Amino acid sequence: MPKKAKADLVHQESLQVIPKYRFLSLGAYEKVHKVHFFLYGILKRVLDLVFALALIVLLSPLLIVVAILVKLDSPGPALFKQKRTGKNGKEFYMLKFRSMAADNDVKDASCGNHYTRLGKFLRRTSIDELPQLFNIVLGQMSFIGPRPWIVEYWTNMNEVERGRAKVLPGITGLAAVKGRNGLSIFEKIGYDLTYVQNYSLIQDIKIVFMTILVVLKGEEADAGKEGIFGDLGELKARK
Repeated sequence: MPKKAKADLVHQESLQVIPKYRFLSLGAYEKVHKVHFFLYGILKRVLDLVFALALIVLLSPLLIVVAILVKLDSPGPALFKQKRTGKNGKEFYMLKFRSMAADNDVKDASCGNHYTRLGKFLRRTSIDELPQLFNIVLGQMSFIGPRPWIVEYWTNMNEVERGRAKVLPGITGLAAVKGRNGLSIFEKIGYDLTYVQNYSLIQDIKIVFMTILVVLKGEEADAGKEGIFGDLGELKARK
């Protein structure tokens, strides 16, 4: 199947609400789904907080060492923060270990991706994402969920597509394990909507194990500026 046709199929299928239990009417299913959605959201927040705090304590030596190495590797702060859209479109600053030169404008398409020597390794191994544990503690993110995108994505999506933001954004998610940055923007949105519709502990556990495999393979770990501008170009082109 051509990549464009596959992207459209994933996107369209994700927009359909199909009851998991055939003996329920669509209206009854939606009510059950709403209760399940609410209760699992509470459980997930508790699990996120417990595991995030535990990992911060456990990984504190690594976090300190990486921060020092980033500072020694190139001038600038150890952490990079950028405004992203979270649950229901609420904006927050997402944290990462800095992997590019401090003077590199991530929104300037005229210049390349000026990665530091250490930054390439941090991106390939996803170690640069570890500071997002603090975003989880603050209630801005979860371990699993749609990735938090820059504000420009939100302003160029329609209302149905914004449904991906009904849950907290995650460090990893269904779209990430289905192809990471090798997916088109509409495939990513489609998988994100599918994740929201099937919001459950079982799905999250599956994504955790799939994420481990993806990180070990190092597949499509970095989109760079060209990926962001390409995605935005596709969203804007349909208007």
